[in-house]
Amino acid sequence: MEAQGLDLATVLFIDPETEGVCPTVPTMTMAAQDSSARWRTFLTEAKEDDILLILSKQSEPYLDIPFHELQAFDPEFADDVLQYPRQILDRGSQTLVEICRDRGEDIDAMLRVGELPRDSRRNLRDIGTADIERLRSVEVIITKISDLKPRLHVAVFTCEACGNTIEVGQKNERELVEPLRCPSDSGCGGSRNSKDNPTRFNLVINVSRMVNNQWIEIQELPESVPSGAQPTRGSVLVEGDQVNRHLPGERIVANVMPVVRSEVKRNRKTPMFDVIYHLVSSEHESTPFNEIKISDEDKEKILEISRREDLMGLMQNSIAPSVFATGVMHYVKRSLALQLFGGVSRIQQDRTRTRGDIHILLMGDPGVAKSQVLNYMSKISPRGKLASGGGVSGAGLTAAAVRDAFGDGRFALEAGVLPLSDRGLAAIDEFDKISEDDRKVMHPAMEQQQINVAKGGITATLPSRCAILAAANPKDGRFSKRGPNQSVMHSYSETGLPPPLASRFDIIWMLRDEVKVQDDERIARYILDNRTKGVSETKIEEAISLDPAEEAKDDIYSFTVDDTEHLSLEFLRKYIAYAKRNHDPDLNADARAKILDYYTNERQSFGREDQMGAEVIPITARALEALIRLTEAHARMHLRDTATGDDAKVALAVFRHWREESNIEDDSELYSGVSATARSNNTTIRNIVRDICSTGDGTASITEIYNAASARKIPETMVDDVIQRMLTSGELFNPSGDRYGFAR
Repeated sequence: MEAQGLDLATVLFIDPETEGVCPTVPTMTMAAQDSSARWRTFLTEAKEDDILLILSKQSEPYLDIPFHELQAFDPEFADDVLQYPRQILDRGSQTLVEICRDRGEDIDAMLRVGELPRDSRRNLRDIGTADIERLRSVEVIITKISDLKPRLHVAVFTCEACGNTIEVGQKNERELVEPLRCPSDSGCGGSRNSKDNPTRFNLVINVSRMVNNQWIEIQELPESVPSGAQPTRGSVLVEGDQVNRHLPGERIVANVMPVVRSEVKRNRKTPMFDVIYHLVSSEHESTPFNEIKISDEDKEKILEISRREDLMGLMQNSIAPSVFATGVMHYVKRSLALQLFGGVSRIQQDRTRTRGDIHILLMGDPGVAKSQVLNYMSKISPRGKLASGGGVSGAGLTAAAVRDAFGDGRFALEAGVLPLSDRGLAAIDEFDKISEDDRKVMHPAMEQQQINVAKGGITATLPSRCAILAAANPKDGRFSKRGPNQSVMHSYSETGLPPPLASRFDIIWMLRDEVKVQDDERIARYILDNRTKGVSETKIEEAISLDPAEEAKDDIYSFTVDDTEHLSLEFLRKYIAYAKRNHDPDLNADARAKILDYYTNERQSFGREDQMGAEVIPITARALEALIRLTEAHARMHLRDTATGDDAKVALAVFRHWREESNIEDDSELYSGVSATARSNNTTIRNIVRDICSTGDGTASITEIYNAASARKIPETMVDDVIQRMLTSGELFNPSGDRYGFAR
């Protein structure tokens, strides 16, 4: 061995019982044999209170041991746990059971070691032969879960010839291991394959020890996936108290022991092996955005930047700096900056929840950089996801029930874009291309921020606490020319989206590709300068040139081609993560008063009629909640725990601007798609027809209707639409030519 450059302590062999790659027997055996005494010393000295709690049966029969406690007690033994977890942890559980029995309680207790050191942390895609049968931790997202199944942990067999009982530990979840021979000391010595002394072994289920078992599928974090690569997935075996503690979409740190199982093709084993993971323990991410590492130096710089007077402008410039802002794009970027920080989600005493995430819809002609903005927002937001409407289904957005997920033929849940974006941002491009049936799942996901799944025999509720940024295009390629007083809902109807969905968005922007000589020249110059500043992708791939993104990775500030200052992408992500992790602002009296004044003043027009006779509802409680979220977002951006009147002023300015830009007549138009004027015209035209019919022969000519409607400034096209609907519904009939009458 030494001649071949191999150290005996590092030679691996295949355990025939478990098919697992294990360290060499001498080293492993010494560590395992010595472990029982070490466990007894540690448990009786350091975990006496926890053992008493288990003995009193006031807690589950599982003992959680943070790794740092074990390391502080016996560093050498702690290292052995990382190297030989299977044998040492099994001995630890046996020792705990023996301690309980010595004290008069027969409890099937188990040990769980968690909070592993950082040097044992691995990326899921990097786990290989050096990690097999070692204790490792991986930071992952759960994508699927299976149903719970019982599995044999210790199987008890009886010999048919002599009735002797034999216990066999079942360490391989894919295969039932049966005894080959009855022990000689039983006086039988029978064997299944013996011709002279044959016997059979029968499994005794009611005496055998079983354990709850569940499979989960894990996937590496999106921010850990190299550019152009697919996320690595793995199957994890969960047992005992760990079952039914995980949901698709959750982020966890899984402390696992990778093992290998031989691939089987055509009923024959191959030299290739599958890696599966046995879960030892898991830690749910209790700290939001824990994956964003912020140093003390970063924290000082974040606090310094938060005190800048031009912070709002700096954040606005930092949103998609490669997109030149003209006209309404300035205000779009300002609202997107507030969306990244978001409001505060709150839970009331009656268990109702109010969302804090801000939803924004961008409608626009092709070529106004909607997709570019969405792509940037999904990258800059911690836990951001990007999906395109042309290639996503309802199940892809929410959750899918997938059959045969773990080779057992049952259904299992697979989380979609919204659950995987939990506590982040979901950017959905081509929102109008999602089919009508699939689009319906967005309603509860946007308002209640949870997805209720009832499919394939599975009933579950998945969290989707994410802000949604959607972009929609017109069905006919470009939006029709909008009149000076025309509502944005007219353009919204051209996308084909249902009107109730519009009310779920806090802000709706309309981006038009308008011909303006000054703006066109500035945009063209900016694009040309920006494009020539970039580095050839081929040179970066061939390592001829450095990736500019990597060069600027540690920078705090960056500059556009026109020397506009903005925060770098990496630092802005840290700033957002720090703000959302540490600050949950409450509204003070001044902020409440300003929002209340605006709301009550707008509501005073309720019940009054405009000049067309339409009853107008200018603002609803849903708009009030949007104002609160914008106010909290502005305060959080400035790292304040209290939202002041100044924050409310900015929120009101953003809200007023998009409402004025949109020309929305009243809030009910957002829910029904029908403006107050249209509702009034329907009633007016119906009354005109009725009045004309009551004075003559019971019918009205189209000319008479046109003349009466024209006197009330109702266009002929509106008259034609209303009459056509009345004919279709059977309210009117057409006895001859251009005459109409009410059906009796």
